[in-house]
Amino acid sequence: MRLTTLRHVAVLTLALLTTPALSAEITDVTGRTVEIDLPAKRVIVGEARQIHVIAALKGEQTFDTIVGWRDDIITKDPDSYKAYAEHFPQIEKLPRFGYVPQGDFSLETAISLSPDVITLNLEAEKSAKESGFEEKAAAAGIKVVYLDFRIDPDRNSEASIAILGRLFGAEERAKEFIAYRRAEIARVTDRLAAVKDLKRPNVFIERSPGISGENTCCRTFGPVNFGAMVEQAGGHNIGADVIKTTFGDLNPEQLVLADPEHIIVTGSNWAVESDINQFVPVGRGADLTLARERLANLMTRTPFPELKAVKTGKVHAAWHQFYGAPYEFFPIQQFANWFHPDLFADLDPEANFAEFHKRFLPVTYQPGYFVSLEKGSN
Repeated sequence: MRLTTLRHVAVLTLALLTTPALSAEITDVTGRTVEIDLPAKRVIVGEARQIHVIAALKGEQTFDTIVGWRDDIITKDPDSYKAYAEHFPQIEKLPRFGYVPQGDFSLETAISLSPDVITLNLEAEKSAKESGFEEKAAAAGIKVVYLDFRIDPDRNSEASIAILGRLFGAEERAKEFIAYRRAEIARVTDRLAAVKDLKRPNVFIERSPGISGENTCCRTFGPVNFGAMVEQAGGHNIGADVIKTTFGDLNPEQLVLADPEHIIVTGSNWAVESDINQFVPVGRGADLTLARERLANLMTRTPFPELKAVKTGKVHAAWHQFYGAPYEFFPIQQFANWFHPDLFADLDPEANFAEFHKRFLPVTYQPGYFVSLEKGSN
């Protein structure tokens, strides 16, 4: 009996020693259930701009478990990359990957880094499945988790923050971030809801003009993403009258017919990838004199000079990267200031975003995310 008992104890001890780290299930934004050991010890960030969320969750430990990331932050958001590289110089040597839908993400290199998980944006799902990326990653013991801050942020942003919180062992911080985000948006939406017969100005928001091609008008947003931000800020997004997807094109005649009271263009520092360099370079630490000059130049295109917004100087630019990070409380507040200046005279979006940096982020705040024209300046 004693020998049997000793053997039983030995078996139990061996089982405890060989049991893997705590395994849990995560449901990603596609509805897939992924079983993974948490927190993940080695992560490849399949869209580097997800760092805007990860940094809010992990602070000084942001890169402790990241073993590689996509190269998009360097080409599409270099000002943010510079900020993080100055604070975390080790990321200069972090392995970089391409984009799954373009076929230049090296899964072989990823496998060599022995990651537990690769996070991908939702728009990569179709390519990842059809190319066999998911299947090959699974065969190598790598989990794939999909997030979304872009296609349908209202539905998926909070879920994606929570998922990253679990992956990085920062669940309480994720809850804090979500609560903060909700409260900052409510500072605008609650006040608007209390206004009887709110007059919503017509708003046209143009997606990334001046980055490439012939720089013609008029790519815009449907009822989600920046389009939804316009609505939450008390404006009427004219793009949603025609376009029901994330973004699409209006023709100039439709824009003239709508004759918006405000025009907002999205811009960023796209110097690395732009072929015409006519974009509005707003963002962290932007040169606002140059940004204003570029914005004025964009308003010389057909049909802008004949529009009410241009004639009255209600023309603005906003940082394009807000469309892929759950910092939309900041543009919502700024838009509300533009659309309803009297109602939101006491709201200071710049001060609020600076406070967010102090509370959540390891990098310091620098202004430059918005610019506006004055009447007659174009």
